[in-house]
Amino acid sequence: MKNRAAATSRTRVRSTEEAVEQLDHALRGVGIVLPSLRVDPVSAASELPYPLVELGRCNLQVAANLAAVLRKAAET
Repeated sequence: MKNRAAATSRTRVRSTEEAVEQLDHALRGVGIVLPSLRVDPVSAASELPYPLVELGRCNLQVAANLAAVLRKAAET
C-alpha cells in the first residue's frame, strides 16, 4: 500500500513538472522568462490531487511583457 501511494505521488509530481516545462517553453516562445517558475515543494508533499505551480517573482519589465502578451492573446 505504501509503494502504491509513493508511485501515485511521483506520478502527480511528474505531471506537474511536465506542465511547468510546457508553460516555461510557451512563455519563452513569446520572450517571457519567469526565473522562479517551479513546482511548489510544500504542495508537492501534501495530499492535494496535484501540486501547485509556483510562478514566482519577476521584475517590472517581465511583468509588463507578460501583461502585453496576455492582452494580445485576449484580442484574438
